[in-house]
Amino acid sequence: MQSQVATTDPKGGRVKRRIFLILAIVLALGAYIARRHWKRSAALAPSNVTVTHQLAPEFSLTDLSGQKLDLATYRGKVVLLDFWATWCGPCRTEIPHFVDLQNKYRDQGLRIIGISLDDDAKPVRAFYQQLKMNYPVAVGDASLAERYGGILGLPVSFLVGCDGRIHARHVGETDISVIEQEIGPLLGEEKCTHANAGN
Repeated sequence: MQSQVATTDPKGGRVKRRIFLILAIVLALGAYIARRHWKRSAALAPSNVTVTHQLAPEFSLTDLSGQKLDLATYRGKVVLLDFWATWCGPCRTEIPHFVDLQNKYRDQGLRIIGISLDDDAKPVRAFYQQLKMNYPVAVGDASLAERYGGILGLPVSFLVGCDGRIHARHVGETDISVIEQEIGPLLGEEKCTHANAGN
């Protein structure tokens, strides 16, 4: 009767250990990156939650008409800052409501600013004309999105008071009545009484 001797493959064992080690490193790195990104995103409150007077990061861009678009010049106005893109379905649904809001509250001091996250301005211009957008739109980038806590999905809008501070952040398509309810009290603040001048 022949005895069977178990044999091992030292090379196969080393390969398996290396694969396991690489997978463990990749998972650990992924968890680390996700945690850092989550912390940055959490710097701003989640959807539809009032933000505790965090100053809106300033920016200076060129809008579709070639004019300078500087957030600092909007101090004293209530600003609805909308991050969107032409390929975003919910954005297409939301924008006509923003056009209506701008018509309704412009004389009271509301200013809407659109920041497209498209890669190219050409489709944005066509979209702007198609929807008859009545507020300035500029093409932003990942750096600007990061300064606003990281824009992981679109649309994302920020309601900025006359004091330049963020009062609400909305992620995804938001019922326009919710935004309108938030705008009213901000427009009525004493610091907004000079909002009709300029811009």
